[in-house]
Amino acid sequence: MIQLIINSLLLGAGLAMDAFSVSIANGIVEPGMRKRRMLLIAGVYAVFQFMMPMLGWLLVTTLEEIFTKFSVLIPWIALILLLFIGGKMIVEAILEKKNGKKSDEEQITKLTFKTLIIQGIATSIDALSVGFTIADYSLKRAFSASLIIGVVTLVICLIGLIFGRKIGEKISGTATIIGGIILIVIGIEIFVKGVFGL
Repeated sequence: MIQLIINSLLLGAGLAMDAFSVSIANGIVEPGMRKRRMLLIAGVYAVFQFMMPMLGWLLVTTLEEIFTKFSVLIPWIALILLLFIGGKMIVEAILEKKNGKKSDEEQITKLTFKTLIIQGIATSIDALSVGFTIADYSLKRAFSASLIIGVVTLVICLIGLIFGRKIGEKISGTATIIGGIILIVIGIEIFVKGVFGL
């Protein structure tokens, strides 16, 4: 049991790094974010990081052949989603600046629930392949491991949001562009890791 907890904590920390980076980007873009909203954002990432290994475990234990073929698409899906969100943020910020500078209050691009869900999927989709590593676990052990991964993600993402918010207060004028660039870089990094194993 102790081994399961240690492995899951380490796995959770590793898997949460993409969500951590996106949390920083979200904090930068919305420096006035309230604690309740931060908890909601980190909670969504945590739920996805919990669900994906469980879904992966279920697919591996039931439909191994289909899942193996699908896992090749995971880096591509993450890349497309994060390029779309990051690109959209940058284009909107540039258009806002071109059409006349708004006040700092108006410039803050709030994260919509739809975008948050897309981010949650994009940053946790690689956790599907964790299903391979826990394929020999019982349902109870797989659930416990996934729950630990989710809790670790929650804590790490809250730290990322706090950190990003502090940066966002200092660079509010270009925050949306920087946030968009960070998302694009994360998408490329997930893709390169997944496709080339770097």
